[in-house]
Amino acid sequence: MERARAQPRAKTGRPAGGAWTYDVASAELRLSQGARALLDLPEAGPFDEMLARMPVGAGERKLLRVAIRRCAKEKADFDLRLRLVTSGGGSMARLVGGATEGADGVVSRVAGAVFAADDEARLWEQVAERAAHLSSIMETALDGMVVIDGAGIMQSFSRAAERMFGLAAKEAVGQNVSILMAEPDRTRHDGYISHYLATGERRIIGVGRIVTGRRRDGSPFPLHLSIGETHVEGRRLFTGFMHDLTEERRTQSRTQQLQAELAHISRLSALGEMGSALAHELNQPLAAIGNYITGSRRLLADAGLPSAAKIEGALERAAEQVLRAGQIIRRLRDFVSRRAGERRQESVAKLVEEAAALGLVGAREKGVTLNFDLDPAHDALVADRIQIQQVLVNLLRNGLDAMDGSIRRELKVASRLAAPDVLEIAVSDTGPGIAPEALSRLFEPFFTTKVSGLGVGLSISRGIVEAHGGEISAQNNPGGGATFRLTLPLSARGAP
Repeated sequence: MERARAQPRAKTGRPAGGAWTYDVASAELRLSQGARALLDLPEAGPFDEMLARMPVGAGERKLLRVAIRRCAKEKADFDLRLRLVTSGGGSMARLVGGATEGADGVVSRVAGAVFAADDEARLWEQVAERAAHLSSIMETALDGMVVIDGAGIMQSFSRAAERMFGLAAKEAVGQNVSILMAEPDRTRHDGYISHYLATGERRIIGVGRIVTGRRRDGSPFPLHLSIGETHVEGRRLFTGFMHDLTEERRTQSRTQQLQAELAHISRLSALGEMGSALAHELNQPLAAIGNYITGSRRLLADAGLPSAAKIEGALERAAEQVLRAGQIIRRLRDFVSRRAGERRQESVAKLVEEAAALGLVGAREKGVTLNFDLDPAHDALVADRIQIQQVLVNLLRNGLDAMDGSIRRELKVASRLAAPDVLEIAVSDTGPGIAPEALSRLFEPFFTTKVSGLGVGLSISRGIVEAHGGEISAQNNPGGGATFRLTLPLSARGAP
């Protein structure tokens, strides 16, 4: 007797499977040796009888009957996954089939294969488990997560990202990720990706940096962006992790304000300690003034004119003491004066971006839209970063305050080359503009149009810009609002 040929087996030890055919005319189902071993069925028999003996559930049996008969009638291929219940226990099988036509174009039989799919099923379970795990992370993570492809198209959008940008996932997926960005990144992002794909040069991937995001209503906000890269089935995907810095910046701004108040109190305390010495310094000239005035009055009591020369001398000495008091006041002014910081080559885009992130806290609540129009060809500037950002923050905050009662609320920051080696940065708003009588006095110390302002911000800003060898000016826009322009030399100039 010929020995039965050993059948190939899956990793689980079950038969790997084989072929099957269904004859349409005779309604007979025939199985290969491997298929019989897998399904625990005889070699051939009527389709309904063979189907009734197949070790599957009633629902799967019905599904298989419909699939085969539909294939015979409509030539519709099928691919089914079946759960087998045999003496060896439960397992998974995959059954595929398609129609075979005769010379007349009529389907004569349906044929296909059946094979063990335990390994495949476990793989799908692992994929489903990982997908569920990822979905759970996307749903519960406090930071926003966005996955994009190599063209910048969003593939997934987490629940936190929905809250952060005010945009539903179904609205975001399929869109270019640049819709989440403020200018200048909004128009430059596709170029960033193309540069990376062409050169492999990493500027943010794996590093992270602070950028300005753009909510659905157009309002900008600061966020920290980190990007990771992966490859899935030959596709390059990028995952962005975004942390909203709005509250942190608000807290930081408040902390800086408290620190400034503390420094002010510290100066007042130091002035208090100097009080006795200052009192002595001031009392002497004041007392002298009083004495000379008293003497002058006595001399005036005399009716004779010859005493006029003595009166004049006494008054002259009184004036000298007044000048001395003025010198003491000037010393106090020097005590609170600000020294220049260190100047380095800085990126204009970065200066403006960081200043906007700090200066536009509360812009979203006020319905303000921020636009950038920065010249990328002239992005390098030698300046004290903190001082220039102080000027920009002051101008941005003034613009926000000016638009409080405006229907249209737009801020624009633009840069251009105004002259060889001179860069102009302009900050424009859509507020009511500046009153003509105030326009000429804006940069004077202690002059302000605000109810609660001290009138020192623009004066300090002018001092900073002029110390850099530049100029600052203001003008009203023809269509409403005002524009502040500061010109700065691209190379070091002015006071050190």
